[in-house]
Amino acid sequence: MKKTSKMVYLALLVAQALVLHIFESMIPVPFITPGAKLGLSNLVTVIALYTLEDYKEVFIVVLLRIILATMFGGNLSSFMYSVGGGLLSFGAMVLTKELFKDKVSIIGVSSSGAVFHNIGQLLVASAIVRNLGVTLYLPILSIAGIGTGIFIGVSANYLTKHISKIPYFKKIKQ
Repeated sequence: MKKTSKMVYLALLVAQALVLHIFESMIPVPFITPGAKLGLSNLVTVIALYTLEDYKEVFIVVLLRIILATMFGGNLSSFMYSVGGGLLSFGAMVLTKELFKDKVSIIGVSSSGAVFHNIGQLLVASAIVRNLGVTLYLPILSIAGIGTGIFIGVSANYLTKHISKIPYFKKIKQ
C-alpha cells in the first residue's frame, strides 16, 4: 500500500473507532456488571490487526483512539483506565495472534483482547485505590468480556471477509 493510501486508511480506522466509541457511550448498558460495555471500538482494533502489516501502525490506531476519545468526552481517570486496558488488550491480541496462529481464530483473538482489557482496567483501579481487592471483580468482568469479545470477533470476521475483496487487502488471512 502506498504511503498516502496507508495514512488515509489509518485515519479512517481512527475515525471509525472514535465514532463507535462515542456511539457506544450513548447506549444504556443493561448488563448486571456496572461499567461493562460492548467494546465496539475494539472492532476497529481487531480489523486493523488483520488488515495492516505492521503492529506499530495498529498501536498508533489504538493510541490515537484513546487520546481522541478522551478529548471528546473523557477525563483523566477515563484516560488512565483506557490506556491501561487498551495497551494490555493490544499486547494480548498481538501475542495471541502470533503465538497461536493456526489454533486461534479472529474470535479468540478478540476475546483475549476483551478479557485483558478488563484486567488492565482492574490493575489501574487497584493502583489508584491501592488495594488488590478490586480484582475480585475480575470473574464477573471476564464473563462479560468473553461474551463481548465473541460478538466483536464474529463481527470482525464478517467484516474482514468483505474487506478482503478490496484489491488493497487481497492477502488478508483469517
